[in-house]
Amino acid sequence: MRRRRYADRTDAGRVLAGELGEYADRDDVVVIGLPRGGVPVAAEVAAALRAPLDVVVVRKLGLPRQPELAMGAITAAGETVTVVRNEGVVRRARVSEEDFNAVLAAETAELRRREARYRGDNPPVPVAGKIVIVVDDGLATGASMRAALAALRSQEPARLVVAVPVGAADTCASLEADDVVCAWVPERFSAVGQAYADFGQTSDDEVRRHLERAAGRP
Repeated sequence: MRRRRYADRTDAGRVLAGELGEYADRDDVVVIGLPRGGVPVAAEVAAALRAPLDVVVVRKLGLPRQPELAMGAITAAGETVTVVRNEGVVRRARVSEEDFNAVLAAETAELRRREARYRGDNPPVPVAGKIVIVVDDGLATGASMRAALAALRSQEPARLVVAVPVGAADTCASLEADDVVCAWVPERFSAVGQAYADFGQTSDDEVRRHLERAAGRP
């Protein structure tokens, strides 16, 4: 059990890569980062495994008057947008379908904007028939990861592996993936940020730089 915080996401990615050595130097492995914070972690994993790096953009669907609380999440695979609803939150907050759909439309537009910002004109890395390692900087509720897994599963990968530097025990245990690698499961988990000395925000430009560097572009 780890007893000290990661210095930052780069440090966390290097530690996580050490847990994934069996996937190194294979031509059937793809590493997918969840922007924004998961991408610096995923970049270190992809570099260590010598695997392609890509992103799956996930957007939280926040409550209309309490946007920090997720009533679901969305992600996209090609033209198809996958929606994962948190029905318990929707019911408790008494969110109407009209209000839910308004948030969904706004977040879908933002998702597409970010995809274009990150990738430019470059197509997604193909994942059909591949071992896909999906990386985030940590797991709290797991809503974003579940949305990403649902979208990726529709593209028929050979295997889906979730890999995170830190996560809540119940969330890590509940994910529907072929394997879940969680490098640190604190006994008292409160938030992902507790595992990092530096948990500053990751910018869109930083995400794009990681993708360009991984693809061998200047």
